[in-house]
Amino acid sequence: MQHILIAKEKNNAKIIVVDPRFSRTAAHSDLHCAIRPGTDIPFIYGMLWHIFENGWEDKTFIQQRVFEMETIREEAKKFPPKEVANITGVSEEVVYQAAKLMAENRPGTVIWCMGGTQHHVGNANTRAYCILQLALGNMGVSGGGTNIFRGHDNVQGATDLGLLFDNLPGYYGLTSAAWTHWTHVWDLDMEWVKSRFDQTPYLGKDPMTTPGIPCSRWHDGVLEDKSKLAQKDNIRMAFFWGQSVNTETRQREVRDALDKMDTVVVVDPFPTMAGVMHRRKNGVYLLPAATQFETQGSVSNSGRSIQWREKVIEPLFESKTDIEIMYRLAQKLGIAEQYTKRIAKENDLPVIEDITREINRGMWTIGMTGQSPERLKLHTQNWGTFSNKTLEAAGGPAKGETYGLPWPCWGTPEAKHPGTQILYNQSKHVKDGGGNFRARYGVEYNGKNLLAEGTFSKGAEIQDGYPEFSDKLLKQLGWWDDLTAEEKAEAEGRNWKTDLSGGIVRVAIKHGCIPFGNAKARCIVWTFPDQVPVHREPLYTPRRDLVAKYPTYDDMQVHRLPTLYKSIQDKDLSGKYPLVLTSGRLVEYEGGGEESRSNPWLAELQQEMFVEISPADAADRGIRNGEFVWLEGAEGGRIKVQAMVTPRVKPGVTFMPYHFAGVMHGESLAPNYPEGTVPYVIGESANTALTYGYDPVTQMQETKASLCQIVKA
Repeated sequence: MQHILIAKEKNNAKIIVVDPRFSRTAAHSDLHCAIRPGTDIPFIYGMLWHIFENGWEDKTFIQQRVFEMETIREEAKKFPPKEVANITGVSEEVVYQAAKLMAENRPGTVIWCMGGTQHHVGNANTRAYCILQLALGNMGVSGGGTNIFRGHDNVQGATDLGLLFDNLPGYYGLTSAAWTHWTHVWDLDMEWVKSRFDQTPYLGKDPMTTPGIPCSRWHDGVLEDKSKLAQKDNIRMAFFWGQSVNTETRQREVRDALDKMDTVVVVDPFPTMAGVMHRRKNGVYLLPAATQFETQGSVSNSGRSIQWREKVIEPLFESKTDIEIMYRLAQKLGIAEQYTKRIAKENDLPVIEDITREINRGMWTIGMTGQSPERLKLHTQNWGTFSNKTLEAAGGPAKGETYGLPWPCWGTPEAKHPGTQILYNQSKHVKDGGGNFRARYGVEYNGKNLLAEGTFSKGAEIQDGYPEFSDKLLKQLGWWDDLTAEEKAEAEGRNWKTDLSGGIVRVAIKHGCIPFGNAKARCIVWTFPDQVPVHREPLYTPRRDLVAKYPTYDDMQVHRLPTLYKSIQDKDLSGKYPLVLTSGRLVEYEGGGEESRSNPWLAELQQEMFVEISPADAADRGIRNGEFVWLEGAEGGRIKVQAMVTPRVKPGVTFMPYHFAGVMHGESLAPNYPEGTVPYVIGESANTALTYGYDPVTQMQETKASLCQIVKA
């Protein structure tokens, strides 16, 4: 946020805030667009309507680098100003001003947080933001792009390394080819790897290649009828490793699932709600984990930059580092040899640098291959020599290096690639961090060309679109003999993503080409439930008049779990629960809040869980500022919180922060904490009141658009 405010102060950057409430960020904005929660897509289409109507789109950029913007143009016609105002609650004039500001202040960036993703149409929201930027030509340029503000420093690193329910490390997916690649990286026998999985199909799905159950829905994996699961049995044991379960919706089901499992293990510096909110007498284990100050290794930020973190102190008391806990578990399970086959040991523990080297060995898809421990440590040790503007070190031991080596950092560490500060930037040579859009989905779709037309990154010898590189393409181009004999042996039959020698990548870059090809960015995604972003009313919506025109999905099986949509939306609960309920962050706390609410300096800043309610809605209910109220969600979850009567929210909308826990249904859970570990501040979890809703692509939960009722306590 500080960077944005500096840009406003020094460069007169315009700030548009799209948020249902008048937040602290909105207070600094040039334009605040208070949309109704769950209406991001019609708002974006409303902006695009004005952009196309006034000819503000970047026609050359679209013609050369974008696929199927014509389809988006047709979709935007369905959202003229009056319709957008009716759906979103934002006036026609404000939507026009937002479009005009974006068009007149290029390049511009679009930034989102969980307010964009945590919807049952979250994937479509983020695609809509990207399409807006493509229409304006704001991709691949300094000051442009789309950017995500994460909740903490290593969320990006966690997903990069495979902490997702549907991917192996590096976003390789779960196909047999992906397993073959990583088995090769790990130097393991494929048959042994297969033996770790149940090979019986369930509901027509193979467990080894079927996405698992995400953290948003693990409790459904415990409680759902076993016959409806695409796996052998319900979940019977869970490790909550740095996971705050109070950040998950449907807290009553979360508690029931904690009670039902055979075993619950919490790995965390703090007990967290997984170790506190259950009603068990046994079968719960708390493994104290070290904090970031007690360990070392590489971490990634939202900008894809990687940093080496040094240990400040040794782990306190009985706490152990994550890697030691994992390794000791592997030893107990009898798989330690395979788990660390290519990783050296010191003092009977894996060498952390070798783990980074294994990442370098395998993660060619995103170019997390050039950031060796040695390069990252050099950056950390010489941090002061790097420019905070260019990110380059002008002198000293790190001279010529670019701080953080944001992926893709192509090739082996010896290639000294600087990383890629700006994705898809054609003004630079690939070897200097330039690039273009990926050719990930072939060369044509329905007879239409998917490759870029007449545009390419600086210095490319192929001066047009081209497919991703493989051994076959190198041979067709006559570049095969640029490989060494050793590289040829490894590259034969492989592509740039699976060639562990890095030879295919090296040769492509030598000729000025990016390994993943040069294609158009897609406005349509033919493998998703909606090929283009489609507005679908929230499952719990106050606007029943819009449901017929903008219905949700039919109920469907998503990977291993049945997922409800229409059967929920069909029930009109807007009379009993007339207020829209949304949730979000505070600057005082982070994540589930166990750590930050246990910090006396932070806890002092916000001592009570609260709900923001408009003066009009409060007056209608006889509620005064500071009084305690009962808030009941549309599925019956009730919480007792303090009322903050404020015009930050419009009439009909309420807001709660999600960082609180330690109270449930008005009952303190403080007696359940181990002695001496109760946070300074406890409170009801907003997610006790928040309701069902999951994105059909990501399974991200719906925390931003539900319904509630509030009464005086």
